Amino acid sequence: MAKVLSLNSPSLTRAFSFSHGWQFTLGVLFIAQALSAVGFSMIFPFLPLYIESLGSAGGHSTELLAGLVLSAQGITMMVAAPVWGTVADRFGRKKMIVRALLGGAITLALMGLVQNAEQLIFVRAMQGLVTGTVSANNALVAAAAPRHRVGFAMGTLQVGLWAGVAIGPLLGGVLADLFGYTLPFFITALLLLTGGLIVMLGVNEDFSAPPKQEKFHAAGIVRNWKTILQTSGVGCVLLIRFQASLARVIIMPIAPLFVVSLIANDTNTSNTYAGLIMAISAATSTFGAVYLGNLGDRISHRKVLFYCAAAATALYVPQAFVGDVWQLLLLQGLAGIAAGGLVAAPSALLSRYTQKDTAGAVYGIDNSVMASSKAVAPLIGATIALWLGMRGTFVASALVFAFIALTALYILPSDKLESAKRRH
Repeated sequence: MAKVLSLNSPSLTRAFSFSHGWQFTLGVLFIAQALSAVGFSMIFPFLPLYIESLGSAGGHSTELLAGLVLSAQGITMMVAAPVWGTVADRFGRKKMIVRALLGGAITLALMGLVQNAEQLIFVRAMQGLVTGTVSANNALVAAAAPRHRVGFAMGTLQVGLWAGVAIGPLLGGVLADLFGYTLPFFITALLLLTGGLIVMLGVNEDFSAPPKQEKFHAAGIVRNWKTILQTSGVGCVLLIRFQASLARVIIMPIAPLFVVSLIANDTNTSNTYAGLIMAISAATSTFGAVYLGNLGDRISHRKVLFYCAAAATALYVPQAFVGDVWQLLLLQGLAGIAAGGLVAAPSALLSRYTQKDTAGAVYGIDNSVMASSKAVAPLIGATIALWLGMRGTFVASALVFAFIALTALYILPSDKLESAKRRH
């Protein structure tokens, strides 16, 4: 009986799985990815407002606490992610996906029960330690899909991720306005629990543990990272990746509070508007990443990176001067298209600057850089808001985008596409 109920039991998995091909695994993970993305993003529109409603046990400002609650998860995830990655290689990726989803379900439910902002920050830090669904999904798909279809598989997962991010904020904002802040946390927990059960029952991972004599050599991994970072263009792209994430996340702890200031006469819909703004930005970013990624294959990703950064600069400056929430909505939607290009171009450039046999290490470093930016950006945004006011955060984002444009124009080397096209 214990064997039948085991997480990786073939008999249990076959009872719910109609196919054992990698396409079926991809479909299951797509659903789990979408559910987790909807769930995790559902709480973002009202998180600063939830902090304000909870109050602080220590009398700290809402802006500071909003920055801390967003940074806490990024800091702990940045530390825990490499550890979980090593565990996945040793004991199986499916277990890590289930662990991340079920751990997320528990921590999100606890967030709906906290009594003050400091408790919320602690639970968010715990969330960063036990979650990490995106990287776990990517690892399993990369291992299951044929090498010539990995790109398609990863793209499919991205669609699930961004579709969920586009739906989640709007849904969370509406639920918070209609039923209060507690219900969205419990719905998120239910979505994550459902995703975990789907993966547990629907995925049959063909995993073989490495030989017992195989050991983890930290010094060799560090040397590999050093070689990658010394490759021409890689350091510059990672700097751009950090800045692009920084520029977008700086405004996250402030945006919901800023929306409230724009609709002071109708505060009952503040969460809905905050969610709508995030949803529109995510949706247009999805379109921008797909279209501009394909465009970069034709005209060079370096050019796309420069023009997208310049466009984002021009679109973020006026957001500091808006007087109506619909003006902010329009500008965020347009900026989202440019931001999508800033997501796709660095990924493509990393693949052009480096060798295929180092792809895992390259994108592992890339993920670490992203996590570090998400850890510090909310604190920077909160600090700027305290010093210069909430509108100052949009100007700060614009300045970071401008620096990205200058870096792409004057420092970033060719992505090798232009010279290759001339030879053909």
